[in-house]
Amino acid sequence: MTRTKPQERLAQEHISQLSKEYDKARYANKALANRYLQLIRRIAMKFRLRLPREVKHSYCKHCKQAFIPGKNCRVRTRDGKLVYYCYSCKKYTRLPLSLKR
Repeated sequence: MTRTKPQERLAQEHISQLSKEYDKARYANKALANRYLQLIRRIAMKFRLRLPREVKHSYCKHCKQAFIPGKNCRVRTRDGKLVYYCYSCKKYTRLPLSLKR
C-alpha cells in the first residue's frame, strides 16, 4: 500500500500541531509531554517522515523520555557539542552545538 501526497501532507500537519502541544506541555506535565512525543514518533515512523529538529533534539534517544533540563537531565557543553545526561537511563546524548545551514 503506497501513501499518497495528501496523506503525507496531513501527517506532517498533524506532527507540527502535536509538536506545538508538546512544547507547551513539556515543562508543565511530563506524562502528557511523553504521550505527545510517542504520538509524534509513531506518525513519523508510519509515514517515514523526518521529525522536526526541535522535537528530534528534545528527547532521549535511549529511553524516549522528554528532556527537561534541571529535572530529568543535565546539560553541558564539551568540545563543541551539547551533552545531555539523562537521569532516567543514565546515558549521554551528544548534539552539535552550532548547526550549519
